[in-house]
Amino acid sequence: MLLRLPTSVPEARQCLADGAVPIGGATLVWATWQRDGFPRLAVSLREVPAANVVGRETLGGAVLLHRIDATVPDALRLAAATIGTGAVRRTATVGGNIVGSTLRCLLPPALALDARATVLEPEGVREADLAEVVAKRPVLLGLRWRTPLASAYRKLPAEPGGQPPLVVASALHAEDGERRRLRVAVRDGYDVLTGTTRCDTGADDALDALRDTALGDLPATAWEVVRPQITGLLEDDGRN
Repeated sequence: MLLRLPTSVPEARQCLADGAVPIGGATLVWATWQRDGFPRLAVSLREVPAANVVGRETLGGAVLLHRIDATVPDALRLAAATIGTGAVRRTATVGGNIVGSTLRCLLPPALALDARATVLEPEGVREADLAEVVAKRPVLLGLRWRTPLASAYRKLPAEPGGQPPLVVASALHAEDGERRRLRVAVRDGYDVLTGTTRCDTGADDALDALRDTALGDLPATAWEVVRPQITGLLEDDGRN
């Protein structure tokens, strides 16, 4: 296998046009390649500056999970810190987790932040929503979002051999004037559900409104995690 390490977006695009298979930390594909055979040509974005940014409102797809720090919102930082072991976090990438993983622990916080994806294709760079990224699995160049007022994340302990642990992520966003908007994303099993509501009148009203979204299908055990997180998030914002 020949691994190309482009140093710019145009070079990376050309690698894809040449048929190179994207590879990040290879934590999710190495065993498959050992079993089924290695590709002739692979490409990594680890030397592309645009894919390695860690900023207040952006996160590159080639960023290693252990590099995600307090620069980004709490929901993303806390999510990254709970993925795998320290050895995994020093190898696995943002793009690998969101695009290549079936668990996608970074997806709920990214959805809560209302993030948009920048994807790289042989034809060039374009913006995409996260639903398209999950469905079509393009090369993730990075994520962008607007800084929230506050955000939160919780992953329940995993049961050995059981379903993926419940994940709840939420973010409070400012709108025009004093208005606020709450976005919540929950991973229940392998499914990720989202809900959005205005939250100008308190936690109870916001929770009632969220039950009228896709989150209303969550089991009672999930709401036992959602409720205190939302209540705490709104109380910490200091307006309730």
